[in-house]
Amino acid sequence: MPFVRIDLMQGKDAAYRATIGDVVYDAMRATLDVPENDRFQIVGEHGASDFIVDRGYLGIDRTDDCIVIQITLNEGRDVEKKRAFYKAVADGLHERLKVRREDVFISLIEVKKENWSFGNGEAQYAPR
Repeated sequence: MPFVRIDLMQGKDAAYRATIGDVVYDAMRATLDVPENDRFQIVGEHGASDFIVDRGYLGIDRTDDCIVIQITLNEGRDVEKKRAFYKAVADGLHERLKVRREDVFISLIEVKKENWSFGNGEAQYAPR
C-alpha cells in the first residue's frame, strides 16, 4: 500500500540507490506493519539546480547528500509508529551508507484506502 518516492542529488551509483530503497522498505516492514512484497518505489536523481533543500531549516545542517523520502500510505498509524519509522530509516541509512542522520528528510502523506488502484481500473481497498 505505501508508494515511496526517493529523491537525491545526481551522482550516486545504482547500488547506493538500491540500498536506500531496501532500508526504507525494511523500516516500513518493521515499524509500519507493511506486508511482505508491498513494495512500490520510484528513485529520482536531480541536478543541483533542480534539487533545492534548505541547508539549515529548523537548525538542522543539511548537505548535498540529503535524501528526500516521500511516502503515500493509508491513514491511521499513531505518532509512535511514525517516530519509530523515521528513526529506523535514519539509523539504517547511516549504518549501511554512512548517510548523516541530518540528511534524511521524510514526509508522510496519509490517504483513505479507497484512494488506491493497483491495476485493472479497480479500487481494490474500497468498500463495496
